[in-house]
Amino acid sequence: MIDREQVHKVAHLARLDLTADEEAAFTKQLSSILEYFEQLSELDTENVPPTTRAIELSNVARPDQLQPTVSHDELLKEAPAQEDDFFRVPQILND
Repeated sequence: MIDREQVHKVAHLARLDLTADEEAAFTKQLSSILEYFEQLSELDTENVPPTTRAIELSNVARPDQLQPTVSHDELLKEAPAQEDDFFRVPQILND
């Protein structure tokens, strides 16, 4: 499927410095991957609807629960700097 020269070329383009042993190993591994994709391309998917995942997932996040909050005035008291009714922060953008 893929030969060592192609692996060497891709490694060069990706600025990877592979040893000869690594090139040989990647040649074998990439050929195996491409052979698997070739097998997959032989499957009849004509009547298979497109999906985002093979199995459905339910919402794994916990439900939102209201918690007591601190008042605006109490938060402003804790701020290192404030201006009127707002937190004062250092300017990060130029005019």
